[in-house]
Amino acid sequence: MKVHPTEAVMTVSPLSGTRSAIDTIESNDPEFREIVENPPRLKGKVLKYSLGRALREFTRDGCLDMAAGLTYRAVFAIFPGLLALVSLLGVIGQAETTTQFMVDLINQMGSKEMAKTLEQPIMQLASSSGAGLGLLIGVLGGIWTASNYVVAFSKSLNTIFEVDEGRPIWSLRAVTYTVTLVIVLLAVLAIALLILSGPVATGLGAVIGLGPQALAVWNIAKWPLLVLIAIFMISTLYYWTPNARQSKYRILSFGAFIALLVIGLATLGFSVYLANFSNYNATYGSIGGVIVFLLWLWIMNAVLLFGAEVDAELERGRQLQSGIDAEDTLKLPVRGFKATLKKEEKYIKDVQEAQDLRHEYNPEKHKDPEAESEKRMWTVLAGGLAVFLGVGLVRKIRGDGPLFDNVDGEDAKS
Repeated sequence: MKVHPTEAVMTVSPLSGTRSAIDTIESNDPEFREIVENPPRLKGKVLKYSLGRALREFTRDGCLDMAAGLTYRAVFAIFPGLLALVSLLGVIGQAETTTQFMVDLINQMGSKEMAKTLEQPIMQLASSSGAGLGLLIGVLGGIWTASNYVVAFSKSLNTIFEVDEGRPIWSLRAVTYTVTLVIVLLAVLAIALLILSGPVATGLGAVIGLGPQALAVWNIAKWPLLVLIAIFMISTLYYWTPNARQSKYRILSFGAFIALLVIGLATLGFSVYLANFSNYNATYGSIGGVIVFLLWLWIMNAVLLFGAEVDAELERGRQLQSGIDAEDTLKLPVRGFKATLKKEEKYIKDVQEAQDLRHEYNPEKHKDPEAESEKRMWTVLAGGLAVFLGVGLVRKIRGDGPLFDNVDGEDAKS
């Protein structure tokens, strides 16, 4: 594959921790993409290696630290989203039910003190006459703050899939806003399904003419629907947020399945721990619920990143089995690389400017050894020639004859 000379230069100094620009371009070659997009079924030995390496890469990539950053972003994304949901259901007359459900949910996941703290502002928003304006502000604020979480998640997955973010800012933002909107709508749908149970479901069933049997079926059927919503949310994050273009879109990838399973088990285990062994509220008082919630959120983000690591290493296993040299770096096509080239150019320019500064202020330490050696050689030769000519001139002035006598001529005369 032919590469422009400027692009080839980029490989000499790739950005730290990312794929070089020339590798990025080669990964978009049509022949290469055909191999990647039609991968073989993994052999047992390759699958074992991929899962083991996923565990090692999870630590190597610093996923626990990235999960902490995602938790920070999620805190700013969750509460505007909750307020937007209250505003939305307030418009259709379900504000009181929604508010009570939110307070009960916070009470279960956090603490009574935390629920009391948040109950009043949520009630005020739900009962406000400007619920429509609150809806608009809440939705826009929720999407903007949640998009920052999606951007952070995208950067984390770029690290996991070993690619640099090469999409232009407008393209990246378009993707993140779209993904955020999908996630928010799915979250609204999931919470609405949770709300439509018990007395709410009974009242709604009486209005539309559903009997007790239909309500019993609904109370069972809503849980598989919630699982499907969670699966679609995870698969959307895994496939669309990274700059790497994976082999194919899978509604339930192996990594997403592991993440969903571990999230369920971790949530169950965490609830058992809090109910039987923890004394956060006794130790920290009213903020104990907040600490517990943040800890749970951090665990969930770490599990999501581990699921992404599993998918990335399975991609590596498919490439290795196909003969692609992916043992060091994954060779996946990217969605964009123009921003990568620009960052590489700026990086090389910074390095060159730094070298110029170093040479300018330390001229004696950074001379070219070959040039200095050649200079010394010519200096010695010039000095020797000067001595030779000087001696010859002195002998001529003194009448001693030439520096080298013509011995052969004198022998011939004699």
